[in-house]
Amino acid sequence: MPIEIKELHIKINVDDKPQSSDPVQNQKNEKDKIIAACVEQVMEILSKNKER
Repeated sequence: MPIEIKELHIKINVDDKPQSSDPVQNQKNEKDKIIAACVEQVMEILSKNKER
C-alpha cells in the first residue's frame, strides 16, 4: 500500500550577514553565543526558584 504525502513543510533561517573567512573568529562568536544562552537559562531558573 503506497503512502501519499499531501503536505510538506520546510523551515529555513537565512542570515543576511556574510560569513567571515576567519574560522577562529567564527568559533569564538559561536562560543560566545552558546555561553550567553546558557547564562540566560541559568538566570531564568534562578529567578523561578526565588518566586517559590
